Amino acid sequence: MAPKIPAFKHTPAEAIPGIVERVRKTFLAGKTRPVEFRLVQLRKLYWGIKDNTDLLTEACKRDLGKPAYETYLSEVGWVMNDIVFMQNNLEKWAKDESPPDIPLMNKGLKPRIRKDPLGTTLVIGAYNFPVQLSIGPLIGAIAAGCTAILKPSESAPNAAAVMEMIIKKYLDPSCYQVIQGAVPETTALLDEKWDKIFYTGGEKVGTIVAKKAAETLTPVTLELGGRNPAIITKSADPRLAARRLLWAKVHNAGQVCVSQNWILIDKEVLPAFIKELEKALKEFYPKGVKASEDYARIVNQRQFLRLKGMLDNSRGRILLGGTMDESELFLEPTVVQVDDVNDPLVVEESFGPLIPVFPVNDLDEAIRLANSVHDTPLGLYPFGNKQETDKVLANVRSGGASVNDGFFHASIPTLQFGGVGTSGSGSYRGRASFEAFTHRRSITTTPGWLESLLSIRYPPYHGKLAQFKRMQDLSPNFDRGGNRKVGIVGWLLRLGAGDASGALRRYILVALIAFGYQKYQQRQAKL
Repeated sequence: MAPKIPAFKHTPAEAIPGIVERVRKTFLAGKTRPVEFRLVQLRKLYWGIKDNTDLLTEACKRDLGKPAYETYLSEVGWVMNDIVFMQNNLEKWAKDESPPDIPLMNKGLKPRIRKDPLGTTLVIGAYNFPVQLSIGPLIGAIAAGCTAILKPSESAPNAAAVMEMIIKKYLDPSCYQVIQGAVPETTALLDEKWDKIFYTGGEKVGTIVAKKAAETLTPVTLELGGRNPAIITKSADPRLAARRLLWAKVHNAGQVCVSQNWILIDKEVLPAFIKELEKALKEFYPKGVKASEDYARIVNQRQFLRLKGMLDNSRGRILLGGTMDESELFLEPTVVQVDDVNDPLVVEESFGPLIPVFPVNDLDEAIRLANSVHDTPLGLYPFGNKQETDKVLANVRSGGASVNDGFFHASIPTLQFGGVGTSGSGSYRGRASFEAFTHRRSITTTPGWLESLLSIRYPPYHGKLAQFKRMQDLSPNFDRGGNRKVGIVGWLLRLGAGDASGALRRYILVALIAFGYQKYQQRQAKL
């Protein structure tokens, strides 16, 4: 018997301002500031997720047809591990820090960095990983000492309803609330004043969120998608590239913001790559993709028809797959050879199991095309030898990258994750989640005994400038041409740098050591 999932109910729009105000008052009262309070809330949330694993698994199955293994791997197990990691390190992260490189004369002011919570925050989740992309940022807000309102995606209503039930039952309701709904409710939330907004989703809505936040100078973290390129050179292993990139597209039926959107491949290895893709597909799904319990479905009919339209409008040639069933929201992993950067499969983010391959003549062409389609993708996936992959990393920007793999960098919960430019701003995961909701507040304390030294800052200023310069000015170690100045030791070492065998350099070093030792003996003799 399947677990009973609560009904998904929209929050009345007229109730939203009052809910936000109550949560804001709680923050201003200081309830969430003690670290011990935050730790207790994190631990309770852990058990809320743990106790309701079956409900969340069933919810993700209903919403996305997601296999239980994938739900645990990238949803339930992910956030539970994140909570444990966060609570294990929170006390250390929350402590004041002593900033480095403070001048000696300022040490007496006891400069420090205090970790203050930003305030009352809004988390807007996404449907493709409804638990991870809602609870994940919420963990950071709780750890930082913020109050928070979570708006899960209405496109995954079952998961949203279960998360609301968990948060109501396990967390302090005066600090953390869930608002359910669609565009009207989200609009009402964005009309409120926040201290931080964390949004995960598409570029178009991300632009709306950023514009609305800008009206009140609200800081945002935007985790957006991208037309992510994979680049396969002729020296790459076609079998490894095929298996790893296919996995990146079959996981969650390709509804992953960091999966590759297109593959730029050297034409010499294209036939071998396609052959290996076909082998891997049969290995992953020996009874066929549709009959497999290990393959998810597209989230809803609207997204299914969007993907179908992309495929119908493509001028490319289907090499593998292409089977679909609207009644089941099933879309088979589909490999399409394209030859035009303006093809719909290239210019649009598919967010589904579509795999366009684009043959290129060489690596330089692949880099040029990758940069022409999307200036800052969320992920980048170069396959080849180290020289080639280093060249790709140096010439193609991205939020993150996995060399010789598909989005591995995004699958490590403790590794900072985020976009750049049009693929997002800010980052989270692990310590970065704590810092995303934290203000690093610089503080000094001036003791009374420093007053005599501080008199230099008070008017009248006559005769004080020269003294101030002696106290504050740093001497440059570079000349007017921008060249770094070196002393006699540096000059001598540079003199020997051109000696291929290193003999001259070693001789100079020995001479300098002997000279220093001689001076040391002379000082000792005087003593």
